Amino acid sequence: MHATLIDLLTGGLLQFTWWELLLVLLVCAQLTIFSVTLYLHRSQAHRGVDFHPVLNHGFRFWTWLTTSMITKEWVAIHRKHHAKVETDEDPHSPQAKGIGKVFWEGVELYREARGQRADIEQYGRGAPEDWIERHLYTPRANWGPVLLLLVQATLFGLPGVAVWAIQMAWIPFWAAGVVNGLGHWWGYRNFESADTSTNLTPWAFWIGGEELHNNHHAFPSSARFAMRRFEFDIGWAAIKGLEALRLAKVLRVAPRLDIRPNIAVPDADTLKALLSHRFQAMTDYQRNVFKPVLAEEAANAGQKLRQLLPSRMRRGLVDDGRWLKPDARDALHSWVSQRPRMQALVEHRKRLAAVLEARSNDAAERLRQLQQWCKEAEESGIASLQAYSRRLKGYALAH
Repeated sequence: MHATLIDLLTGGLLQFTWWELLLVLLVCAQLTIFSVTLYLHRSQAHRGVDFHPVLNHGFRFWTWLTTSMITKEWVAIHRKHHAKVETDEDPHSPQAKGIGKVFWEGVELYREARGQRADIEQYGRGAPEDWIERHLYTPRANWGPVLLLLVQATLFGLPGVAVWAIQMAWIPFWAAGVVNGLGHWWGYRNFESADTSTNLTPWAFWIGGEELHNNHHAFPSSARFAMRRFEFDIGWAAIKGLEALRLAKVLRVAPRLDIRPNIAVPDADTLKALLSHRFQAMTDYQRNVFKPVLAEEAANAGQKLRQLLPSRMRRGLVDDGRWLKPDARDALHSWVSQRPRMQALVEHRKRLAAVLEARSNDAAERLRQLQQWCKEAEESGIASLQAYSRRLKGYALAH
């Protein structure tokens, strides 16, 4: 009897080896990540995909069991993040709260945001509020992890407690810390979005596609996060697999951009594509207008590019130094003011951004402004700006 008790404590009912326990941990952690990225994020928060009701509830049960997160609260906090991104009202912006705070204390920031009940009601509309949500998942959210602990301790003994502890830390570390923190601090950018979001890596299977954070901020309602050929979104692969089984229905993906040749004047198709791809337009401006002119300026001065202007300040050209510290922003403005060509490019960028970001619904007036912008860009005498304008006129949404 003594030996049996020791066996139960050290290995539980199943007596799994360490390799088998590792497999259990990886499978459970991946199911939790999928529940967050597919159900909470892409489906509930952004309505990019719908799942079969049975699968929907499976995701909801698993998030209750493994995270104790309440769907309405998660959805509301994430939607507020998009609505108030990089401001003092953003629940988890490294720009506003500091990278150390978001990375190490992301869970505390989430709990703080949960307490803003008016925001939860405002941004959490449409989240499940059925009988089981009202009577179990919401009022008894902590029961899930407690139940999971009892089950894993029974099945795997004391090693099961360790597996449970790692599961409890998985989402707080990878989602609240890495994605919410480093995803607005470090990485590469495909799109010059109006925030500091970054793609951490082209792929990271263990966080379900959430590593492609800049892509997501550029097209929030898209169910597909990967945008370039070398990027891989395992969450999208899972959605396509579920779609093949008729368990998922994709509602929205980012529209693809087409470039039509020999368009003389911007037309309605140009404007429609620009409004959908305004971040792509700003990215193209950075790469195809600023970059070659900066290279020419450096060559004329007999300097290397980094000597002419540090890389962070070069990136600041695309948003007028919005994310630079005040002294660096002032230095950038002073540097630009001493170079007429760069000053002209900055002014053209501002005017184009004003056309694309205007809140007016007058499409005819917007189109007139865009046509005028292209005309003046092509009369500027700056080769890269002229080429950019000619390309811009050919923008259209791909069928």
